[in-house]
Amino acid sequence: MLQGPPLSLQLTVTGGFLVPPCSEHGYHSIMFSIEHEFDATVVTLVDEGAKPLQEDVIVSSFEECVTVEQYDPRTEETQKVTLSISQMRDLVAAVSLPEGVYTRPKDEDNP
Repeated sequence: MLQGPPLSLQLTVTGGFLVPPCSEHGYHSIMFSIEHEFDATVVTLVDEGAKPLQEDVIVSSFEECVTVEQYDPRTEETQKVTLSISQMRDLVAAVSLPEGVYTRPKDEDNP
């Protein structure tokens, strides 16, 4: 059972993208790149929000998994998280839902 109000977000079309408004600056600011490589699609997200800014986030989508990487200046190492395709689908669905516990219908990635 879903609880809580549904997520409401005003989006504006900017450069062909749906972009949420930036209340702090009053304008729409997006900065990311998409590159299609031989074995992956790589999206790089650049933080342009309020200071302190975070390091770029690199999301690489492979056939069997998705990796999320970010440089950690404190350790001077790149941290990496690997998600299965099923976990990534759950994450995409979760950002649009209110608090609660959910199950996804079974499919080829979730037998």
